[in-house]
Amino acid sequence: MAAISAPMQAEPGLLSRLVSRPTSAAGLVVLVLVALAALAAPWIAPYAPTKLSVAHRLEPPTLQHLFGTDDLGRDVFSRMLYAARTSLSVAFAVVVFSSIVGIVLGLMAGFFKKLDTPLSRLVDAMMAFPDILLAIALVAALGPTAVNVVVALGIVYAPRLARVVRASTLVIRELPYVEAARALGVPTPVILVRHVLRNVASPILVQGTFIFANAILAEAGLSFLGVGISPDIPTWGTMIAVGRQYMDQAGWIMMFPGAAIVVTVLALQLVGDGLRDLLDPRLAKDI
Repeated sequence: MAAISAPMQAEPGLLSRLVSRPTSAAGLVVLVLVALAALAAPWIAPYAPTKLSVAHRLEPPTLQHLFGTDDLGRDVFSRMLYAARTSLSVAFAVVVFSSIVGIVLGLMAGFFKKLDTPLSRLVDAMMAFPDILLAIALVAALGPTAVNVVVALGIVYAPRLARVVRASTLVIRELPYVEAARALGVPTPVILVRHVLRNVASPILVQGTFIFANAILAEAGLSFLGVGISPDIPTWGTMIAVGRQYMDQAGWIMMFPGAAIVVTVLALQLVGDGLRDLLDPRLAKDI
């Protein structure tokens, strides 16, 4: 009797499993739409973000100005699209910078026992300060530019990632295949990249989504307080700061950028929660 072999079904990829979750799929759709709107701002925006029209200042939403105008007659919808480019690019740069710093600190502290104590105390000292206060102090010291905001926020969020990477590295460095690589004389940098970093990629990815969301909020907060990016560059935070003065007569100036922040951050949190559930073995069993 011939054996019948059933075709093996391929394991669905991470993106496929993520899309299969309704909440994560909704978050991905929102993020894609926001990113596309930001990238296509020069073609979608009906007006230049700096175009003044004092005769049409503080006009409510109409067909000519979908989201109304601000105190200088600038189109709020156009400014929101360009502000999305600034806010998202700054937040993405913060994720990249904080990931590089956090991964290096975490790997060094977790893999080399002599560096564990001093680096861990450094990370603990950085995390002892409230995020927004440390960011304000760093931006005040460095200067209110986009690059300095990225550096300041990157320094603020790097310790979070460093602690996650360190905790995973402490476990991985004691595993047999790492000990075998050491015994065979494999160079330490190769072990760190090939055997350690590859196995901590999942928590890094999850933390990256949360840092992205927090960076958007922090950048908006710094811009709102006037210590972030220059007010000449439209960001969601600066738009809210301007609209605060006209809450009673032109609430749309701060309502629409505020809603954009809420929706984008919520979408990132949904995606991050989905990634955490799928990549954490303890949680994946219950899915």
